[in-house]
Amino acid sequence: MEKPNLDEVITALKGKFGEQILQDEMLYDYRTITISKDSIVPVVRYLRDHERYQFGYLTTLCGLHYPGTAQPFGMMYQLHSLVHNLRIRFKLFTTENDLQIDSITSVFPAANWMEREAFDFFGFRFKGHPNLKRILNVEDMDYHPLRKEYPIEDRTRFDKDDTMFGRNASDFNRKKLIP
Repeated sequence: MEKPNLDEVITALKGKFGEQILQDEMLYDYRTITISKDSIVPVVRYLRDHERYQFGYLTTLCGLHYPGTAQPFGMMYQLHSLVHNLRIRFKLFTTENDLQIDSITSVFPAANWMEREAFDFFGFRFKGHPNLKRILNVEDMDYHPLRKEYPIEDRTRFDKDDTMFGRNASDFNRKKLIP
């Protein structure tokens, strides 16, 4: 039997999950599928358990934050079929008021620490996670440091030459100390 390709996998996903598959695109040589938030567990379970596709390895799970968009928070999952050397990426998006996502630890136990990291740094709450608590930051931290809610640069520093970064220092209303 011929080995599967990603087009076959995507066609099967669209056939099984229909309108829960929101978008299919090629981003930087990586097939990326945007799905509805509540379909993550059935989708990854289907791909893991499918006799032909065998996506048995969770490569990555991480949080996303795109401020200024309708659904600024997202999760990204990458699965790999080691048997067929196929990789696929899933994204799902939500709002700040709805950061609860189903945990995939029942499908991939290795998601445990990755989900804890997404909770720690972005504030996602994973429903069904066995031990959702901060993993790298202190427990009493009252913010999530990877959200893009803070300025990238320290506005109080005047000792940097921003022209080295392709920016004009006057863009940030800075005074140069060295003429």
